[in-house]
Formats: sequence, structure tokens, C-alpha cells
Amino acid sequence: MSKRTKKIWVGWVSIGGDSPIRVQSMTNTDTRDVASTVRQILELEEVGCELVRVAVVDKEAAQKLALIKKQINIPLIADIHFDYRLALMALEQGVDGLRLNPGNIGGEDKVDKVVERAKEYKVPIRIGVNAGSLEKDLLQQYGPTPEAMVKSALRHVKLLEERDFREIKISLKASSVLKTIKAYQLLARKVDYPLHIGITEAGTLLRGTVKSSVGLGILLYEGIGDTLRVSLTDSPVKEVQVAWEILRSLELRSRGPEIIACPTCGRTEIDLIKLAQEVEEALRGVKEVFTVAVMGCVVNGPGEAKEADIGLAGGKDLGIIFVKGKVKKKVKGRENLLKSFLEEVEIFLQERKKEG
Repeated sequence: MSKRTKKIWVGWVSIGGDSPIRVQSMTNTDTRDVASTVRQILELEEVGCELVRVAVVDKEAAQKLALIKKQINIPLIADIHFDYRLALMALEQGVDGLRLNPGNIGGEDKVDKVVERAKEYKVPIRIGVNAGSLEKDLLQQYGPTPEAMVKSALRHVKLLEERDFREIKISLKASSVLKTIKAYQLLARKVDYPLHIGITEAGTLLRGTVKSSVGLGILLYEGIGDTLRVSLTDSPVKEVQVAWEILRSLELRSRGPEIIACPTCGRTEIDLIKLAQEVEEALRGVKEVFTVAVMGCVVNGPGEAKEADIGLAGGKDLGIIFVKGKVKKKVKGRENLLKSFLEEVEIFLQERKKEG
């Protein structure tokens, strides 16, 4: 049921239409703490975050947005709840997007003011509906259902469309995977606005990754979703890393090396889990797309990972580095293996760059 959505721009980043599916996250710092917020956003940029949202909880937070924006390199979105004045202040501070629901910022005249100013600054608005905070009348009529979520979204959309504002992005999030999928499927049949997808309150790293991968994976496979956030009770950096792996697994987008590693067995003679984690962390900021293998057997490892561009395998007293299944270097001592491998990765990338 894939269909082309309307293209909008959040700052210099396009969303929808023929744009790639974008990866975004939200800071968990106090926005009033500019230094901490900027530091976290720069970390997010390093792992591939393309848009970032910050909570604007009060006037002081709103007043810090321009300072934050000056020090980062990706579009900044202000998350506003209930107080239209914070939206106006955020726009004056130069944010690239707003996340708010026009129906709960203070009445028709308040919506008029925000929309007028958003038009002036050419800033899009993301309508964000959460299953846990639906309007009372919709809950009474439908209960906390996908149908109620869609009705709520369309109600907010109407408020904007009545004011001739169509730079809109929509999200419908629930902690239930099935409820979220159904809501987006229903909405995708009714609007052509870009859809921001996510499973809200997905949970800690393991559970949240599983729920997000299942829910977002199904939607993306069906062609639904123009931008996504993986919501984890963990570091936002991990949210971005998981998001990119979801896109990679569906062959929608790739960024950085794909790391394959054997699951370990009784023949493993080194701490392969630790080694794989060290390789992953060391390559975290690498943008080039290639395949890395981390294997636990120097005898079978290269052959089992022969399709990898480059890899390493560790034994009790010997490690080897291999390229396309052929041994490139033998390394004595576990402590030297990672260092030697990273040196070979650098050589591999330089040679590939020369080739084209």
C-alpha cells in the first residue's frame, strides 16, 4: 500500500515525497542546560541523527533555543505542550520545526497566532497523537483505539487546514505495537502528509529495540513512514543506532559498517562478546558502508565470513585479520588484535577510496 507523500522541509532536510527515510531522536537533557544539550546533540550527529527534538518546558527553555541552534549542525525541533506562547517564542528563536497539537494550545485565537507565525517563518508543524493522551470525547466514543487516534489526528489537521496551513507531519504513537501499526495503516489511507513513525514508551534497550524493530519494520515494509524515532529508556545515541539498523535490515538506507559476528560456541577461545563490542564502539563514527566480521575461530572464521569486506578472528594465542575470506595478517596476543585490525580498516578504506 506504499504511496508517495507530500514533501515538506524541516530546515534544510526534506521529509516525504522522494526523500530518504529520515532518522531522528530527542534529547533527554534539560534544554535550559545549553552545554549538556549541545553536547548530546553533537553525539547524536556523530551516529547519524538527522533531526533532533528538544523539550520546551518553560520560558527559560524557549529562550535557550537560539544558543543551542548556533552550535549544532542538524535541524532543531521544539516540542511544545499546551502553552502557545512557548511556540511563538520558539519560532522567534529560529527553530526549524514545531511538535504540538493545535487543539490543546489554548483555543482558536491561539491557534491563529501560532499558525500565522509558523507561516511567516516557514516552519512546519508535526501533529503528535499519543494513545495515552487522547481527548476525552474520543475516548468515550471509541476507547483508546487506533480509530480514536486517527480521529484525533484528523481533528488537529483540520484546524491547520482551515487556516490554509499544510506544512504538516503526523505521528500516531502507542506503546502497543499492533495498535500503532493499525493506526498508521488507517491514517495512510486518508492523508498524504508525511508520517513520522515510532512506538512510544517502548521500554529499555532490549525490549524497546524488539518492539520498535517489529512495529516499525512492518510499517516500513508496507511503505508507511517518512521519518522515524526509536523510543528507548536509554541513551538517545542508542535510539539512532537502532533506527539505522532497522533501515539497513530492510535495505532502505545504510550508514556505517554492518558488523556480523558469530554467536560463540564451545570452541571459542577468546572473549568474543567483548571483542565484538569493542569493534562496534571503535567504528561508531565511521560513515562508510562496508561489512565487518568478528569471528571466534581462526580456523573456520575467514571461510564462514568470506563475504565480509574485512574481518578478524581470535584464537587463544593468535588472531588473524582477513579480507574477503583471505588471511591478510596474523597477530600474536589478544591485546594487539583490535589495534592492528583498526589500522587495517583504515588501509582498506583508503584503498577503496582510491579505487573509486
